[in-house]
Amino acid sequence: MHETPLKMEIQRGLSNFTDGNLAENATHLLKLLGYESQRTLNRSSNTVKAFLEDFDTHRRMNRENTLLHEWQTVDFLFQLTADEIRQHTQETIIFHENRGVDETIYYSYLFLAIKLKADTYSRTALATITREINKLYTMPALLIFQHGRTLTFAIINRRPSQRDSDRDVLEKVTLIKDIDVVNPHRAHLDILAELSLDGLYQQHGFTNFLELHQAWQKTLDTSELNRRFFKEIADWYFWAVGKVAFPPDAGESVGAVSNRDVHNATCIIRLITRLIFVWFLKEQNLVPNVLFDETDIAELLTSVETQESTYYKAILQNLFFATLNQEMNTPEKPNTRKFRGEGRQHYNITSLYRYKRYFTDPDVALRLFETIPFLNGGLFECLDKPAPDDAKMILRVDGFSDREDNPLHVPNELFFSEPQAVNLNAVYDTKNSRYTVRGLIHILNRYKFTIAENTPIEEEVALDPELLGQVFENLLAAYNPETGTTARKQTGSFYTPREIVNYMVDESLIAYLKNAVCSRETIHCPSETKLRHLLSYNDEPHQFTDTEVEHLINAIDTLKILDPACGSGAFPMGILHKLVFLLGKLDPRNAQWRQRQIDRVEKTIATAEKIDDSVIRESTIDELEGEIESINEAFERNALDYGRKLYLIENCIYGVDIQPIATQIAKLRFFISLIVEQEVDNTRENRGVRPLPNLETKFVAANSLLDVEKPTQLLLRNPEIDTKEKALEEVRRRHFTARTPRTKDRYRNRDTELRAEISALLQSDGFPSETTEKIANWDPYDQNATADFFDPEWMFGITDGFDVVIGNPPYVRQEKIKALKPILKKRYTCYTGAADLYVYFYERGLQLLNANGTHTFICSNSWLDVNYGAPLQKYLLDNTAGAVICYSEAEREFESADINTIVSILYNGTPDADSHIRFLTFKTFIGDPNVENRRERMPTYPELAQAGMRDNRYTGDKWGGKYLRAPGIYWTILEKGKDKLVRLSDVAEVRRGFTTGANEFFYLDAERVQAWGIEDEFLKPIIKSPRECKSIRVDPSQLQFKLFMCHADKAALSGTAVLAYIEWGESQGYHRRPSCRVRTRWWDLGERQIPLLSFNYLISSTARTLYAQDGCYTSDNFQEIHTDSDLILPLCASLNSSLFQLMVNIAGRSNFGGGLLKIQTYEVSELLCLDPKTFAFENKEIFTSVAWEMLDPSDHRRALDAIIFDTLNLTQGERDGVYEAVVNLVESRLRKARSLKGK
Repeated sequence: MHETPLKMEIQRGLSNFTDGNLAENATHLLKLLGYESQRTLNRSSNTVKAFLEDFDTHRRMNRENTLLHEWQTVDFLFQLTADEIRQHTQETIIFHENRGVDETIYYSYLFLAIKLKADTYSRTALATITREINKLYTMPALLIFQHGRTLTFAIINRRPSQRDSDRDVLEKVTLIKDIDVVNPHRAHLDILAELSLDGLYQQHGFTNFLELHQAWQKTLDTSELNRRFFKEIADWYFWAVGKVAFPPDAGESVGAVSNRDVHNATCIIRLITRLIFVWFLKEQNLVPNVLFDETDIAELLTSVETQESTYYKAILQNLFFATLNQEMNTPEKPNTRKFRGEGRQHYNITSLYRYKRYFTDPDVALRLFETIPFLNGGLFECLDKPAPDDAKMILRVDGFSDREDNPLHVPNELFFSEPQAVNLNAVYDTKNSRYTVRGLIHILNRYKFTIAENTPIEEEVALDPELLGQVFENLLAAYNPETGTTARKQTGSFYTPREIVNYMVDESLIAYLKNAVCSRETIHCPSETKLRHLLSYNDEPHQFTDTEVEHLINAIDTLKILDPACGSGAFPMGILHKLVFLLGKLDPRNAQWRQRQIDRVEKTIATAEKIDDSVIRESTIDELEGEIESINEAFERNALDYGRKLYLIENCIYGVDIQPIATQIAKLRFFISLIVEQEVDNTRENRGVRPLPNLETKFVAANSLLDVEKPTQLLLRNPEIDTKEKALEEVRRRHFTARTPRTKDRYRNRDTELRAEISALLQSDGFPSETTEKIANWDPYDQNATADFFDPEWMFGITDGFDVVIGNPPYVRQEKIKALKPILKKRYTCYTGAADLYVYFYERGLQLLNANGTHTFICSNSWLDVNYGAPLQKYLLDNTAGAVICYSEAEREFESADINTIVSILYNGTPDADSHIRFLTFKTFIGDPNVENRRERMPTYPELAQAGMRDNRYTGDKWGGKYLRAPGIYWTILEKGKDKLVRLSDVAEVRRGFTTGANEFFYLDAERVQAWGIEDEFLKPIIKSPRECKSIRVDPSQLQFKLFMCHADKAALSGTAVLAYIEWGESQGYHRRPSCRVRTRWWDLGERQIPLLSFNYLISSTARTLYAQDGCYTSDNFQEIHTDSDLILPLCASLNSSLFQLMVNIAGRSNFGGGLLKIQTYEVSELLCLDPKTFAFENKEIFTSVAWEMLDPSDHRRALDAIIFDTLNLTQGERDGVYEAVVNLVESRLRKARSLKGK
């Protein structure tokens, strides 16, 4: 490994910490990084007591939270100011001491070092100490912790408090955690080197402490770390897909997936996720490093040739299927983990080791594997299964087989290759770019992993389990050869940023908890202020009474929440994190939470006691009493959060996705979140690790949009159905905690029997046979299958709806769902043929809610403004009790999506006259708590309905333009212009310019005209692009193209050049183009009135209405505007005014890409403008000679605006407001297009 001199010095500096004085070692290490100062305190002692006497006489720290009993020493190292930085760099860094608003905090740094007693501490414990110590100082304090043979660096973000100018708000703590001073990870050396003063300056060029702090934050930003990791993984993935082969009959076993390339890609994603999961286990010291060391592997295996598959087969497959999915050996069962027998002995028992012949000493391999605990959970179940109709035939997916004819090929070079150049230009649609890949094990070794997911208030500079979701969302199901796109683009999946997830989760839970607790007559409704305080990440005690706490815990315990397009689990994980946090505040010792779980089982015991059969009764009660023991064990033998997480996952959180591998990754993240809370104890069974639950009935692969058909009238339901359903619910509840393969098989078989019995009963009750067959055949335990329906009753046992439906529905354009449209049309009120897929998720999500449920989505904002959104708008007005819609002017929420999004929060219920939508526009990011950074509008449902009415029918309105983007001046203009503003369609007809269907034939430049000699009568001037016109006045001499217009048939054209041109067009196949072949004469565009006014379809900074004095045709990049001749110039004036610019920027949609504003014909027709009949106009030259540039301070333009403003009686302040609003709207749109994070 090549290391720079600085990294080598850092490594030597770290080794000093093995002995000696902490303060001296820390000061020396900081000096190596460029941070040194003589500004220190001559303290007589570095004891905890002395520290408190020196710095905390007013007891500002919460001394219990700071774990003072764990401190051995605490040293104040030094204060770093601008003088020291200039001195260190010999004035090469220009460093100022200017202090603006934020600079009041960042004018110096403090450095402290604390030695702790124990070897390991959680991220939360160290972050809490950091936060408490920073309460003592007016400038940031960076801490270095030493614990055992490791160091942790901790830095905090802080900002001035808006409520108390004398206090700072302490925000996120970022940690470089567990740096091994003896054998530091290369990733830690890289990070420390990047944080050196010289390194930061070279990369970021700071000039003051605020910028220095921002440079620290950018360097420690885990999103950048994740991007680098994903790039390496993506390159490896596309390389690997072309190198592997999986069993050929596996493709048929996955149903819809039959393409071999796509199947191989899916298997590679499964390999990546399994291996990364194992890497997290390695962080917990549950899997030995030797299994991933190339030197050790060479000794362990008989051969490691690059093109052989010995590593994947002998090491990884045995690790996945026969170790992590098999119970450990015990004195009672010493041979549980073993190699399968010869021949057909143990045939397809996939929990036994294979490939014995690949090991130099199989016994050594067994000893390596035997220390790894059994995990359960389904992730490592081998997917090779007997065929449903022929148990002797094995459907191979993983290919875990000793057979010589096993076609599985995953070569060793994919894991241990040194860097090599590969050609990925075809994959990335690039030319002559260079790509380098290395083995997957080498990639993983280059990064530091942490098993705890980061939160908004604490973050470790390492790869956390959330990256699994990010990797999945970006590689989803690999390459699709039909479309030439990655399946992420094909399915419209985009990973939702953590900050947005947190905001949506908070708003959903606030709505739910208010409803849930207020529904109890014995308690006053909790205030929203108290609930927000409870949900905020702070260390302050909650503000509720004991009775309120009891009801809140009950509400959490009974919560049912669904993500209908869960992807890799961003929202379910976000919900889990927040609920665990709430329980930690409300019930810090888990007394009430544990008792509620016990009460649930005791209620089941009471029911079991009524069973007539004494044998079954006693057996059932024994099992249930064992569950109570298991509950107590879960709480007593693990960290406090383990019991919270386990039972929240079991009872509250559900997910659906159409792709099985997506649900697998979501489950994997939940597994990791449980493992991190377990306390390893090598003296206990399975090393003290509680086997993971089975989540097959919590996350299912299904089509959320399609339900099953049920009888419309079912007066008397067979009571036996309810009995069977309760039995099925109980079977799945017990399967959740089943640990052994035998126990799981027993419950799964019973599940199959009950589904068949329920299916038969339902058919007898009048259910369609197609429905009953689907219910009977849906197997939640088949990890390869996707159900073509979703029904919460049959799949989750939920009959009354969910309390919260939350998610990020897939963004799939309507052109991609043609086959699905007939089905959607039958099922959805909001159907239109032009609607994108996410529209139906809105209606489906509301259907899945209970009567008081909350629906929270992030998705495209298009439905707020486009025609196809009208039915959805009306559906919401008819079927919800209120809503909140949030929009950010400043940034896009998705890195990889060139679309603008909104967050919508819908409250289920019956609307009334007071129902309203709260439209929130954030100047910064969605959820910014600073009220000064947002504006809001709250129109009522009746007002919204009235505004969207045309001819006594709701046809939609510009909700996004009017209520989210429109500034205050817009509403002032509406009020003052009541009798003077009209829709453009009231005074003109708007049509789309020519859509030829074959532009390369119909648009001829001068060279082609000359080459063909086409007669002038068949060539008409046309504006093809706005760039051809430098002024609003069209100059025909500047136009670059002629439009081919010929209405005659071929007989009439005999002997002409135009006929030869038409025949040439036919030889090129233009006559077969869809738009051409439907014409009587394919070359005849038809008669058309020549427009004098035209308006461009796509707008960058300025919208212009062009004026052609003699008329001029336009391409489909324009809208033609036709009006009475006496209104031409007055209308042109109105449409080129700043007022109309304002209307355009409010009504147009900037989801086209690059910040371009898109405005279609029907939208232009609806634009408001000053009625040209209401004002006189004298100076015609104002329209025909002024180059229209929005920011041009031309007297002519000002004069034009003055006519408009005078007509509306606008004050000078209001006139200035129009200009400011237009500039802000344009700049905001273009700036937002550039705001993709990391771009």
